[in-house]
Amino acid sequence: MSNAYDVIIIGSGPGGYVTAIRAAQLGLKTAIVEREHLGGICLNWGCIPTKALLRSAEILDHANHAKSYGLTLNGTMTADVKDVVARSRGVSARLNGGVAFLMKKNKIDVIWGEAKLSKPGEVVVGKMSKPVVEPQNPVPKGVLGEGTYTAKHIIVATGARPRALPGIEPDGKLIWTYFEAMKPDFMPKSLVVMGSGAIGIEFASFYRSMGVDVTVVELMSNIMPVEDVEISTFARKQLEKRGLKIITEAKVSKVEKGANSITAHVETKDGKVQTITADRLISAVGVQGNIENLGLETLGVNTDRGCIVIDGYGKTNVPGIYAIGDVAGPPMLAHKAEHEGVICIEKIAGVPGVHPMDKAKIPGCTYCNPQVASVGLTEAKAKAEGREIRVGRYSFAANGKAIALGEDQGMIKTIFDKKTGELLGAHMVGAEVTELIQGFVVAMNLETTEEELMHTIFPHPTLSEMMKESVLDAYGRVLNA
Repeated sequence: MSNAYDVIIIGSGPGGYVTAIRAAQLGLKTAIVEREHLGGICLNWGCIPTKALLRSAEILDHANHAKSYGLTLNGTMTADVKDVVARSRGVSARLNGGVAFLMKKNKIDVIWGEAKLSKPGEVVVGKMSKPVVEPQNPVPKGVLGEGTYTAKHIIVATGARPRALPGIEPDGKLIWTYFEAMKPDFMPKSLVVMGSGAIGIEFASFYRSMGVDVTVVELMSNIMPVEDVEISTFARKQLEKRGLKIITEAKVSKVEKGANSITAHVETKDGKVQTITADRLISAVGVQGNIENLGLETLGVNTDRGCIVIDGYGKTNVPGIYAIGDVAGPPMLAHKAEHEGVICIEKIAGVPGVHPMDKAKIPGCTYCNPQVASVGLTEAKAKAEGREIRVGRYSFAANGKAIALGEDQGMIKTIFDKKTGELLGAHMVGAEVTELIQGFVVAMNLETTEEELMHTIFPHPTLSEMMKESVLDAYGRVLNA
């Protein structure tokens, strides 16, 4: 078998494997290099298994409130951490096998090992430095591995890993990253979560549903700092109603380790320090790109703040070398990586009409309880840009479907340009908003105006009706409030 390819992709996460499939569809001889497991962090340790955990938490929450639905459970609903984790890992294993099938179906070679760029157009693959994480998905025997491979186009899609703060480095026992938080061997009684971005809040929400005493510490003035302030404030109130303790404008300045517990020193902006003793601490202070040991420095590939610098088509400053996904910078989202990879490979293949991604139209979702989803400008950012805006709001408490579901706590907020009617942003908090947000994403991508949204017929009774009502509210025409 020849070691020469049209395209070699380093990393098989959502960005890498989707790019490989699109490359194969375009008739390019394609290989993908993977050092650990197909599907990357998202499928094995991020997006997918966390949603499986959160689904178990959701079922437990509903069971614990069965009486409010007119139902009586005979006995007590309890969570078996071993079984909850096993279900989550099983979901990942199933999808891991699915990626392997897609590689075979599209005739994409999978090269197992550690990749390094020796020069433009050449990749040297060494031994796997890490063991295969999932024993149910071992590396197949007799497949491509160590050796030198060539390709005119090399795409780096190596993803990112948890960021560590000096002095509070995760140790796998008392201080966890999402790796340990996803596979606990016991359910702690108390937990400190450092950081309230999507990762931190999702784990805080999960563990609270499991009955854990959870304290979240956030440096900024609002949790989920990238979200619209009104939405994050609403979410905070709902999370606190569920028993989460949240401390904002504060940082964990020091962590003392005991035999089987930690004591976090939490310093507020006024310099006051309080100590919180808990069984474990989750460090969720962001992620950083995996740019080390790839040979980027030797080749002179430009990097900035731990990420590879690219143009709108994934090109680096070195001809023939590209980057996509988390390693190429924020927003560090799986769906951004996938779309970025498709743009990159289509540009390489000369597909007509390819254009750079509009990052303002990338949706973001947080799967805590209540869910949060958004796209486009927040109200504050729209005003900061000097826009004259109209803002619409609609409450879940006025929606028949939400009331019937017992999920009447939430809101939808829309932001329009006052002069043109352009939809600038949409922000949601409440049940199933991560499924609703795409309606506004499509509208923004099609440059839909408020008039067109008002004349769109939404089915009744649905949660989606609130989307239209929020639009109507922005123009003083709300009907059901």
